[in-house]
Amino acid sequence: MTYDVNSLFAQKFGVPSGDPHRALCVRIIRLLREERERRGLSKYAVEQRAGVSQQMVGYVERGLRNPSLEVALRMAAALEVDLGDLIKQAAETPKKSKAKPK
Repeated sequence: MTYDVNSLFAQKFGVPSGDPHRALCVRIIRLLREERERRGLSKYAVEQRAGVSQQMVGYVERGLRNPSLEVALRMAAALEVDLGDLIKQAAETPKKSKAKPK
C-alpha cells in the first residue's frame, strides 16, 4: 500500500493514495488536534465545550472514527475556529518550487 499524504498521522492510519477525500479529512482532523494543543486545551475541555464525549474527541483525533459534520462543527466551535477556514487550509497543497538553485 502506498501513501500520498506526507504526515506521520496519515501514514499511521493508512490513508490510501487513491482517496483524496480521506486524505483531506485526515488533514482537517490534524488541524483540529493541533489547534487544541496550541491552545493548551485537554480533550476533556473540548468535550465540555463541544457537548461530545471525551472518548469521541479521542477517537476522532486518532483517526478511529470519522466525525459527522455536526461533531466537526462542534469541535471547531469549541476551539473558536471556523471549520470552513480549516477545510480551506487543509485543501491547500504546497506547490513545489521548480526554480533551480543558483
